[in-house]
Parts: sequence; C-alpha cells; structure tokens
Amino acid sequence: MYSHYLKRLIDFLVVLSALLIIWPILLIIIIFLHFANKGAGVFFTQARPGKNAQIFKAIKFKTMTDERDAEGNLLPDDVRLTKVGKIVRSLSIDELPQLINVLKGDMALVGPRPLLIKYLSLYSEEQYRRHEVRPGITGWAQVNGRNSISWTKKFELDVWYVDHISFWLDIKIIFLTIKKVFIREGINMEGSATTEPFNGHN
Repeated sequence: MYSHYLKRLIDFLVVLSALLIIWPILLIIIIFLHFANKGAGVFFTQARPGKNAQIFKAIKFKTMTDERDAEGNLLPDDVRLTKVGKIVRSLSIDELPQLINVLKGDMALVGPRPLLIKYLSLYSEEQYRRHEVRPGITGWAQVNGRNSISWTKKFELDVWYVDHISFWLDIKIIFLTIKKVFIREGINMEGSATTEPFNGHN
C-alpha cells in the first residue's frame, strides 16, 4: 500500500510545500553559482535510468566551470570544481533541483540513487533489482557510507531497501541524511572530486 500509492502522494505534497518555503534560498544559490561558474550555467541535466530502467533527465546544480586546456579538452574535475561548488556539493545542495524530478514523478525523496546509463549492462541480476523502485534524492546506501563504501556494498544496500521499503524506514533515512549533511560525512572518496566509476559486478 505504502510503496505503491502513499509514498508517491506523500513525496509530491512534501516537495511542493518545501519548494514554496525554500525558493528564496534557491534563488540565492542560483545567483552565487552563476558568477562562480564563469558563464557555464547554473543547472545541468543527465540522462539517468529510473524505475524499471526508464530513462529520464535528472536535474542538478552545476558545481564546475567548463574550462578547457589548449587542445580543447575539459580540465580535470578537481580543477574545474569551484569554491562555491565545493560548499554546495559538501552540503548536498547540488541535489536540490531534483525536487523537480520528484514532482514530475521521475524520482522519490528516498530510493536508490540514479546512476549512469552505461552501468545498466554491468549489473548482476541481483544488482539490477535496484530499478524496481523510483530512484531517490537520498537512500539507504547514502546514509550507510555513500562514496566511502564499495560499489558492491552500495548495491547490496540498495536491494535491501527495495525489499524492506516502508514509511518508517523512509523517515529514518531522511533524518539520517540530515545528520550526514551536517557532519559532512561520506561526501567523496579521499583525493577524488567525484565518485570512482563502476566497472562491473564482482
């Protein structure tokens, strides 16, 4: 009952209410990113697999410039990541535009994080089960290590969530997410501006 009907309704009402409250904060963030990104834009979208691996466009705040080397290649992520972008990312603010994806029904507040399309062919049959539910802005893997744990462990946690989804588990994950943001834990692997790529199941 909850996973099929109430979860979607609760997500829509909570996100709509939240956006009506926080829109001034979002506007300030947009202004700061506009100048920090040196004309590279404030938002970017990426095609991601959602529920049943249906492709949608995930929206995020852009935290990097589009600076390139003499040959026209983008500079490394850690070079292009701006000071404002680091703050936005460390506080997980870069995920806030995905509230629009929740309103549209592409995503949920809680669920397995939507990953790259190119990973679809690399999952084991069990790992692929993470697509049985809508992807989330936060999830069970995010509050149990996020980027500091292995891909294998992340997918184990994602599938565990699929099998144990409930209202109270979602509430627990949301509160744990808020805690993680404040203590800034598990944001990135040490020495890396972004997560290491997934190269296939073990």
